[in-house]
Amino acid sequence: MHEDVERCVRAVQSKDARFDGWFFTGVVTTGIYCRPSCPVVPPKPENMRFYPSAAAAQQAGFRACKRCRPDTSPGSPEWNHRADAVARAMRLIADGVVDREGVPGLASRLGYSTRQIERQLSAELGAGPLALARAQRAQTARLLIETTPIPMGDVAFAAGFASIRAFNETVREVFALTPTQLRDRVARGHPAAASGTLSLRLPFRAPLCPDNLYGHLAATAVPGVEEWRDGAYRRTMRLPHGPGVATLRPHPDHVACSLALADLRDLTIAISRCRWMLDLDADPVAVDDLLRGDPVMAPLVDKAPGRRVPRTADGPEFAVRAVLGQQVSTAAARTHAARLVTAYGEPVADPAGGLTHLFPSPEALADLDPETLAFPKSRRRTLAALVEALAAGDVDLGVGADWEEARARLAGLPGFGPWTIESIAMRALGDPDAFIPGDLGVRAAARALDLPATPAALTRRAAAWRPWRAYAVQYLWATGDHAINLLPTG
Repeated sequence: MHEDVERCVRAVQSKDARFDGWFFTGVVTTGIYCRPSCPVVPPKPENMRFYPSAAAAQQAGFRACKRCRPDTSPGSPEWNHRADAVARAMRLIADGVVDREGVPGLASRLGYSTRQIERQLSAELGAGPLALARAQRAQTARLLIETTPIPMGDVAFAAGFASIRAFNETVREVFALTPTQLRDRVARGHPAAASGTLSLRLPFRAPLCPDNLYGHLAATAVPGVEEWRDGAYRRTMRLPHGPGVATLRPHPDHVACSLALADLRDLTIAISRCRWMLDLDADPVAVDDLLRGDPVMAPLVDKAPGRRVPRTADGPEFAVRAVLGQQVSTAAARTHAARLVTAYGEPVADPAGGLTHLFPSPEALADLDPETLAFPKSRRRTLAALVEALAAGDVDLGVGADWEEARARLAGLPGFGPWTIESIAMRALGDPDAFIPGDLGVRAAARALDLPATPAALTRRAAAWRPWRAYAVQYLWATGDHAINLLPTG
């Protein structure tokens, strides 16, 4: 979008928050870059320069605006609905792969050479993987500086910097302030969090309908791993440096997020996974506008616009849960999952609630004896095959996975039909066009709306909803009275 100068200028002049994260505006007369909705008086069009990423603006010599804090805007929805190498790379960078494995590790995961990845990212985003990861580290550093009392040296390494010097130089270049000055600017009366615990606001593009999003997560919550408590969805997360607990509470203009982390180096990754799980980087206007073009879907969209696709913090976890949920009720699936958690999950401490375990990893489940499971032999075989494939790395369900390759690998396992595969594609892989026409809830909605009821006919009818069929499923599900459609109380 940054190449459409006229459209970008209009967005800046109207302070349109819908475009925050789509592009960034560099102002040549001040040397700063802003989000489109920056509250200051818009510069003259001839003084605007547009960039596809914060990293590109920083590489061009611009520093972040202190008013609109462009580095904290919602992420670009481009990286959620695309399946090409650049989009996969951006999802992996957000998940901290460059900080942990370097550019060679990123390239290896994508199946390209480092030169190819650097060339593709630079061509589309105006910055290579190192610059993009550096911009992300700067954002994490500012969050730690402003919201925790931990020493600056600890902030530097928690944010992913290799040295104190690199930390100091980056903060000064990006924010035109030293780390100490950034901390001193925090308003009095806003106490910093204790080390290891952080409270922050997760922005999103309006509108956002919380009903199905939190309703689904709460209704399918696995005891010990997830819970709805005091108006918030809470869950444990397996992170690279230790366990974490996320508490996510909906508000009209943001999601309040509290993170209790064993290691603050996992902050960036935890934030990224929370945003991914709640689908906060979606562009609801684009989705709803397309679905409104269908006379059948229009009333459903108008009734509760902004529905998101409830995702998962861990792809392999959801795949295991999808198998456990084959042809059984939501309550039965939760019971099966809870038994696995108790037997194979890693215990965690949660003084603030009732969370007790991490969901067991594929490696932990490799020791599972299928004969101990209280469901049919065919499903035991399916679960064993899935766990083996995940543990061996034969199936990749991470944020940077190739969606079509993952589908093909799953289809090669026994017991994996269209419902299971597309459910995993929707909620674990994040494919916005995943579609499950054979789902009981979708078929019931189709009958009620006089849509074709057979999977093949409904798939043909749903071609008009592409590339947002996963969102169409959320609107179809909402026609029923299942608990997944209701925002929990209490």
